[in-house]
Amino acid sequence: MFGIKNTKKVNVICDEVKVTELLTRGVENVYPKLDFLKGRLMSGERLTLYLGIDPTGPTLHLGHGILIKKLKEFQDLGHEIILLIGDFTGMIGDPTDKSATRKKLTREQVLENAKEYVKQASVFLNFKGENPALVKYNSEWLGKMSFGDVLELSSLVTVDQMLKRDMFDNRVKEGKPIYLHEFMYPLMQGYDCVAMNVDGEIGGNDQTFNMLVGRDFLKILKNKEKFVLTGKLLTDSAGKKMGKTEGNMVSLDQDAGEMFGKIMSWADGLIIPAFELCTYLKMEEIQEMDKKLKEGASDGINEGINPRNPRDFKFKLATEIVKIYHGEAKAKEAGEDFEKTFKKGGVPEDIMEVNFAKDTRLGEILLAEGLVKSKSEFARLVDEGAVSAVGKEAIKTHDFKISESAVWKIGKRRFIKINIKG
Repeated sequence: MFGIKNTKKVNVICDEVKVTELLTRGVENVYPKLDFLKGRLMSGERLTLYLGIDPTGPTLHLGHGILIKKLKEFQDLGHEIILLIGDFTGMIGDPTDKSATRKKLTREQVLENAKEYVKQASVFLNFKGENPALVKYNSEWLGKMSFGDVLELSSLVTVDQMLKRDMFDNRVKEGKPIYLHEFMYPLMQGYDCVAMNVDGEIGGNDQTFNMLVGRDFLKILKNKEKFVLTGKLLTDSAGKKMGKTEGNMVSLDQDAGEMFGKIMSWADGLIIPAFELCTYLKMEEIQEMDKKLKEGASDGINEGINPRNPRDFKFKLATEIVKIYHGEAKAKEAGEDFEKTFKKGGVPEDIMEVNFAKDTRLGEILLAEGLVKSKSEFARLVDEGAVSAVGKEAIKTHDFKISESAVWKIGKRRFIKINIKG
């Protein structure tokens, strides 16, 4: 059962090569310092650490996958890991990197969003066996705090500390409001590690401030030294995170073909960072690819790859990532479908063809025919500009109604021909 602490003795692996890889690949910083954490990992001590995720959307995305993959590395070495679902903090929303206040969510919305998180995380994490990953929810402690508890906690952080954060400082300069509950968010996230009495936390480098608040809390309240490991973020050419807010995410509920096509649409500058963060290829091979891409050498380093053409490297990247989430067979099939359809710029010959009455809502048709899994998936695709009649602009409304026969493209590789009846 999730959340029950494993009482069996688990052997901790102290392999220096594996520990070094764990602490360097895809890692931005280690607090208080790398040698501190490396020493603890090499000592044979079994550490407890966690990754917190707020359920602000109905699916995890590749950015989450990168951090869950790092969490798995700790689990593989025998350490106790916790996947913390921020069902309390998710109702408020992390203001990190936001130029405006987040929309608050209800508890029902947050719990609905989190329904598939554990299943999606199980691509990497083992939730059974001798060293199972634990699942916890921060409403267990945050929801029980009294007003006195909150005041006591808030006395440990100054307003000056908060205003030094770039995001808040920018809002002040731009004359945008900062609400008091946004100041409270780092306190809540920081208290999570105290409530769980952990040894450490991992998260994206955009979470550094919040995680270090927790480090201070643990030191003050329990005289315990907490390590913080911050991971590099996968960003696009504009420096924006790959995530749901920016509309360029690869979500983990996408099928193999859609995921493959989305990755193939990435800017070339993402190729090498994504190989490091999202795949299991050895760093030596990735560094060699980076060298060949920069040099534009004429000799390939992998069969079928032309170093003068970044597209071939991106094809390999898409294959490697899709293989992790959907298996080798699906990855191969997705690659073949991509080649057949998109390399030639055409529409598949064997697409589904259906008949519907004029003014039927497109979302209802796609849901009925299995082209989308839910109304929320259709809404997400529309918001991303990923639903269009072939040769026309993407639709912009969730309640779009069909008015003429057309071939529709849904996402990167799904097609359907809808004929108007009568």
